[in-house]
Amino acid sequence: MELNEYQKKAAKYDLFEVADVKEVGFLEKVLGLVGEAGETADKIKKILRDKNGVVSDEDRDLVIKELGDTLWYIAAISRYLGVDLSEVASGNIEKLESRYQRNKLHGEGDKR
Repeated sequence: MELNEYQKKAAKYDLFEVADVKEVGFLEKVLGLVGEAGETADKIKKILRDKNGVVSDEDRDLVIKELGDTLWYIAAISRYLGVDLSEVASGNIEKLESRYQRNKLHGEGDKR
């Protein structure tokens, strides 16, 4: 599935209308993203801690579901900002390629 197609289909499940970024719908998406990212990290932490890093098929499926939830929030936030998800993805690849070409993948900060 293409990213923009996903973004359009995912909008069906948003309980709020797209409004100003100061509105509760947008803030709910930002908090949801943080929550889902935390749930993803927690599942991986438990795989490392409790299973010595061995990922079962069930673990894999659970992490994939959390990643899907995270993707939904990223798509929603992008939509609230009026940007296609594909633009977010391509901009990220351009940034990473620039860092790669300049040997700046390591380090800190967005301006490296």
